[in-house]
Amino acid sequence: MGEKLKYVGKYVPIHDIEEKVTGKVKYVGDMEFSKMLHAKLLLSDIAHGKIISIDTSEAEKLPGVKGVYTYKNSPNTLYNSHKWIEGIEVIKDESLFSDIVRFHGDRIGAVVADTKEIAEKAVKLIKVQYEELPLVLNPEEALKKDSYKIHNRDNLIYSKELKCGEPEEIGTSKFVIEDRVETPKIHHGAMETHGCVVDIDSYGNLTVYTPCQVVFQVRLIISEALNMALNKIRVVKTTMGGSFGGKGLPILEPVCAFLSLATKMPVSLVLDRTESILSTRTRTKTLGRVKTAVDEEGKILSRDIHMLIDTGAYATNGEAIAMAMGKKAFKLYRVKNQKYTADVVYTNTPIGGAARGYGSPQIHALTEINMDNVAKALNMDPVELRLKNLVHPYDKDPLGGPELGNARIIDCVIKGAEAFKWKEKYNEAKGEGRFVRGVGMACAAHGNGYYGAYPDFITMSLRIDEEGDAVLKGAIHDQGCGTNTTMMQIVAEALEMDINKVHVPEADTLLSPYDSAGTQASRVTFVCGGCAKELSEKVREKLINYSAEILECNKEDIILEKGMIYNNKASIQNKISYGEMVTHIQSKFNDEVGDTLTYKSPANPASYGVNFVEVEVDRVTGRVKIIDFIAVHDIGKAINAGFAEGQVQGAVQMGIGLALCEEFVFDDKGIMTANRFSRYHVINAPDMPEVKVILVEEGEEYGPYGAKSIGEVCAVPSAPAIINAINNALDINITTLPATPERVLEALRKKGEII
Repeated sequence: MGEKLKYVGKYVPIHDIEEKVTGKVKYVGDMEFSKMLHAKLLLSDIAHGKIISIDTSEAEKLPGVKGVYTYKNSPNTLYNSHKWIEGIEVIKDESLFSDIVRFHGDRIGAVVADTKEIAEKAVKLIKVQYEELPLVLNPEEALKKDSYKIHNRDNLIYSKELKCGEPEEIGTSKFVIEDRVETPKIHHGAMETHGCVVDIDSYGNLTVYTPCQVVFQVRLIISEALNMALNKIRVVKTTMGGSFGGKGLPILEPVCAFLSLATKMPVSLVLDRTESILSTRTRTKTLGRVKTAVDEEGKILSRDIHMLIDTGAYATNGEAIAMAMGKKAFKLYRVKNQKYTADVVYTNTPIGGAARGYGSPQIHALTEINMDNVAKALNMDPVELRLKNLVHPYDKDPLGGPELGNARIIDCVIKGAEAFKWKEKYNEAKGEGRFVRGVGMACAAHGNGYYGAYPDFITMSLRIDEEGDAVLKGAIHDQGCGTNTTMMQIVAEALEMDINKVHVPEADTLLSPYDSAGTQASRVTFVCGGCAKELSEKVREKLINYSAEILECNKEDIILEKGMIYNNKASIQNKISYGEMVTHIQSKFNDEVGDTLTYKSPANPASYGVNFVEVEVDRVTGRVKIIDFIAVHDIGKAINAGFAEGQVQGAVQMGIGLALCEEFVFDDKGIMTANRFSRYHVINAPDMPEVKVILVEEGEEYGPYGAKSIGEVCAVPSAPAIINAINNALDINITTLPATPERVLEALRKKGEII
């Protein structure tokens, strides 16, 4: 079928590119309403303490201030912003504002004023006195029985064990390699900071404009936090300037909704970069330990994994990410005997949340660094070791979950190693003197939705109108990566029509059919795209059936081509446009050419990837430069090849940051000073290597046109591959990320090799 595809597999420019480059698109920070007020948050400047006095009088006197809100005059209902669908049991420990601050940047209150400048000035006039409380900054400290309780419960909030086979026999093996790997909290770094605008009508109904990932989740959390009926809340997804998971949870929306209700006016709440870094969400910090037992040939006999997960000051998704890490640990290698245990703890640090890869970067950093150390212990090529153990297509999930599908990770490794010239580079001399080179690689697995764990379904409606345009309505959330365009390609392909005549609006809880999960869990192309394809085929069949009656021929004789319909067996093939045929169908059959479909995800195959990296390390400064980078991904089928490559390029940038420079660092008071981009260092364009992308397209049975996910898995193998390359270059064993120059030099000092 690949030769006949017109749009699928091709590069099609993102649907709103012209509007974006010309500045016509309005982001939430650009939105204005008549008499709109502006809000500014008051954030804590200590990491843990009870408010004993909060004086807002001077702020309230400032001309233009319309209201000052704290825990004293706002709802105190507890909620959990991670909850995205009714029926999920979660720990509820968040509130709009609290009288106890639990991390540097916690919300204390908000000012609403006529202008943003007045609100900013008023916030500085609020005087807060605290009774400072003991700090728990280290997740290992949080586990101790005598550690101070951050909430009215133990700091250990969740423990879980997953197991297959008999992992307890690990100690009987001749070769047991053990590692401890630490991954940090990091900032998502989206160009657009967090923001929200809420409008209110005379009946008290709210319309929430937000660059979110799940509109129905936003509505649910606002409803719970403010004790409002769902039908009084409308949530509209706005154009988004990047998320990477950072906007996956409703953070500002409940606060902004309350401020609009309290003032009975439209309110805009937009954070600056420092506020986004301090007070939103982070990638979850982990301390992982792994023991891997292998035989002399390199076959994995048993593995024992423990993850200590620092969810920060509030529970949010700590439990879910612990489970996600565990399940992914069983999808990459054929390990018959394996145990995964996880402990999730509170600390007085910024809140953990969704981040691109949702636990995969952390669990695979642990296991892939360990796999290189296994190879080193056996004096074996790391590629050879992995090829002996990687899963095969259609392997079963050892935990009893959905089948792994057409898993092509072995293909990825073989093709990548050849393109990278792995054997030659791995066996080359590292060099002597100040600059040395090394190579590393790492593999990764991820999922395609929630099937087998949570409800995973979406409803869409599709209609062809009287002008021959097709409108697909569903709760679609484009994060800037081209989701709407991908849906347009699928619809245009199935309906044999011009893609420019396909329209896909973004999610709106008032107008969009329901979606159980939105944009998360790498489900969009696989699940939402699957729905779009099946629905388009239903509408196509309806169009063909009616057209056959109107043209008085067999439906097998009807041809759809470029938005035109004709009888292939007629002596004169008079072509009728889709729009004309729709009009005929309306007149003759009192029906429309459209349909609605509720689509339940049928499977959850795994997506795979492997990165190969060559680095050059300066043994004097500890700086690392990436020389060569190849990313190979099992994508099933790329709906848009250009988008897929772009996803990989951007993900590698995030992975390099995790490996080399990005982390939240706190002083002994729990204060984070790297709270802006001048201090929090991300990888910039001059630091980026050329990233060669290879897509393995062997198809996936249940994916639309054979497609499966790429957006998250491509952010996973980069960091461990880079760490493995550094360790290979210097013959060291860095296992704390990021490998900053200071950590590289410290490792060399321990080895006695400082130049």
